Amino acid sequence: NWNELKEQCLNCKKCGLCETRTNVVFGVGNPNAEVMFIGEGPGENEDLQGEPFVGRGGKLLDKMLYSVDLSREENIYIANIVKCRPPKNRDPLLEEQEACIDWLRNQVMIMRPKIIVCLGRIAAMKLIKPDMKITKEHGIFFEKNEVLMMATLHPAALLRNPSNKPAAFEDFLKLRAKIDELNQEA
Repeated sequence: NWNELKEQCLNCKKCGLCETRTNVVFGVGNPNAEVMFIGEGPGENEDLQGEPFVGRGGKLLDKMLYSVDLSREENIYIANIVKCRPPKNRDPLLEEQEACIDWLRNQVMIMRPKIIVCLGRIAAMKLIKPDMKITKEHGIFFEKNEVLMMATLHPAALLRNPSNKPAAFEDFLKLRAKIDELNQEA
């Protein structure tokens, strides 16, 4: 069950990231949500607060979610590929991703989301396809194991390159349309 999984995850020592973390960042939101967002891993603010996407990128993500009537408090869940911060916010190593991926797989298995949105290249390459080209394939839905999956540009990347914000916003509009379509079918 969800609480047991979280408790076990908070005590994880499967890789070296456990030695430098402040907090395990299990995830946040509604565990019964039909939409799950997955990033690559916690940054400094996330590590300190124990919650994903709480820095400047998180504020941008919240604005984009709000613009399509989604919120981390009500109707989505946000998690990461790795639950502990890689030093200096480097990309999580493949062995760290592999050590941690079962936590995410179990979250997905318990939640059973209808849609997974990968935030950024690392999550998209791990979950959708290894040769994912985020700049070309964001906003496209793929189906894997009866779950619709889409990648969008990472909020931190949008802060570094604001000219990509309109393209990312289009992805959120496509997500909203897909959610509405699924709700009409149900």
